[in-house]
Amino acid sequence: MKIAVFLPNWIGDAVMATSALRALRDEFHNAEITAIQKPYVAEVLNGLDLVDHSLASGNEKSLKSQFQLLSQLRRERFDLAVLFPNSFRSACLSFLAGIPRRVGIQRDGRGWLLTDALPAGDRQVPHPAIDEYLRIVAHIIGTEQADSKPGSGLSRKMELAVTDADRQRWSSFWNKQSAELQRHPLICLNPGGAFGAAKHWPVANFAELASRLATDLQRSVLVVCGPAEKEEALQIVAQAKHPLVTSLADEPLHLGLTKAAIQQAELLVTTDSGPRHFAAPFDVPVVTLFGPTHIMWSETFYERGQHLQLAMDCGPCQQRVCPLGHHRCMKDLSANQVFEAVVSLLEQQQTKAA
Repeated sequence: MKIAVFLPNWIGDAVMATSALRALRDEFHNAEITAIQKPYVAEVLNGLDLVDHSLASGNEKSLKSQFQLLSQLRRERFDLAVLFPNSFRSACLSFLAGIPRRVGIQRDGRGWLLTDALPAGDRQVPHPAIDEYLRIVAHIIGTEQADSKPGSGLSRKMELAVTDADRQRWSSFWNKQSAELQRHPLICLNPGGAFGAAKHWPVANFAELASRLATDLQRSVLVVCGPAEKEEALQIVAQAKHPLVTSLADEPLHLGLTKAAIQQAELLVTTDSGPRHFAAPFDVPVVTLFGPTHIMWSETFYERGQHLQLAMDCGPCQQRVCPLGHHRCMKDLSANQVFEAVVSLLEQQQTKAA
């Protein structure tokens, strides 16, 4: 059996999809599973055994690129297409590729392109993406959908791996750091977010938090970043003005390096962006700062996670840029509030370990 899995286009969503991929792999352990994904999303699955092959989804704005992808899909002669994205494009490609069974959520007028069109939930009622992915696979394998009770239905446990190359990247970076920085437990900070400016927590707040973590808690602090957050990471370090605060900004940036860094951390503080979801698979405690996005859309029910979100009359608005121009949902979230959440979460972990 040959299965084509269209993965989500966002890094965090790709991590959330790993629980559904595991259920699919366990059910069809002899199947040949191919992931259709963005190149940067492919790095999420590196080191895992969830898929056998991958195909780049190509440039969506290039007709030539899409025809090339369609030709590849047709040549593979897949038996089943699993559509995690709700896009019309993924349904259209699987239909035109002649894949006989096509399973996904019925949205945006694409139901007629699917053989198994699952009813869509109310878009006005936030519900976890991780459960949507599990619902699709549960339909395929005929299993009860996961719910909030442990052991019921399919597992929400997400997976990530760090490859040997990732470990080498981390070792190369970490061995260059001062002996003092290497001596203390590590806390990672993850600023920014591809969704838009509205998810960002101010640089000054991150810098204040970093300084307090280093000074008051005697923690080493590492600001992780992608290319879009490089300048932000440098500013946080510069404003923190502490020898125990550094960043990945001067390193060759790679998603595997970020995974390796978070795996080594005692705790992660992050905006609601992709690397936030690296914590749970590595069993790292995480404090997530929410602004314009509703927590339930990306809820994963991770027991070692703590969410911070201010109650605002105008939110959560789900907008990429604050429509009112004040961005209070993030600006009014103080470094002290986040620091107290970090201390609380660390104390909880120490109590459980005792």
